[in-house]
Amino acid sequence: MSRASKLALAGTSLFAACTIVFVHFQQRWEKEAMHQGVVRDMEQQRIKRERQLDFDMQRALEAEYKQHQTVRDSTPDVDANGAPPR
Repeated sequence: MSRASKLALAGTSLFAACTIVFVHFQQRWEKEAMHQGVVRDMEQQRIKRERQLDFDMQRALEAEYKQHQTVRDSTPDVDANGAPPR
């Protein structure tokens, strides 16, 4: 084989090997990024469940307090213009 053909074969072989290695690592990075998305979604769902439980607990406490206490509106009545009634 001539020197030029050997260089061409070596160059294309090196290019192919580098492409294979790059694609391999790119797939690994994409897989990790997708996994991080799943982890983020699970964390958001956990936080949402915690907030919903807190909200439900606050609603239950409010209902319990309203059973034991009388609640009256302490703000003065106002008409449509914002003036107090006469």
